[in-house]
Amino acid sequence: EVQLVESGGGLVQAGGSLRLSCAASGFTFDDCSIGWFRQASGKEREGVSYISVSDGSTYYEDSVKGRFTISSDNAKNTVYLQMDSLKPEDTAVYYCAAAEHFLDTTVIITPEEYDYWGQGTQVTVSS
Repeated sequence: EVQLVESGGGLVQAGGSLRLSCAASGFTFDDCSIGWFRQASGKEREGVSYISVSDGSTYYEDSVKGRFTISSDNAKNTVYLQMDSLKPEDTAVYYCAAAEHFLDTTVIITPEEYDYWGQGTQVTVSS
């Protein structure tokens, strides 16, 4: 059974930090691609950051570039999203998604390319 379990969300003041975790099981982690997406209340889902676990390539949306860092721990089958300098506009439910294969730069940002999704974790940034 495939599982993606997010954790680490919470309430933080603007300028603070949180680290989200996405623990994966049920598929070959070393070959996968992981994306973090978010959806704020009343808004469409948007991409945040992505990593190709096989080669360590990382990508960031402009809105989080320089503030968020995505990384993977292959021994733990876990991807992390370190979020620093948080802003109220970062408030959203954050989801991790996994594709069982390598996604190149042309498609890694595309939600439809991902095979599995986690249940989401709420991040709230107060001003």
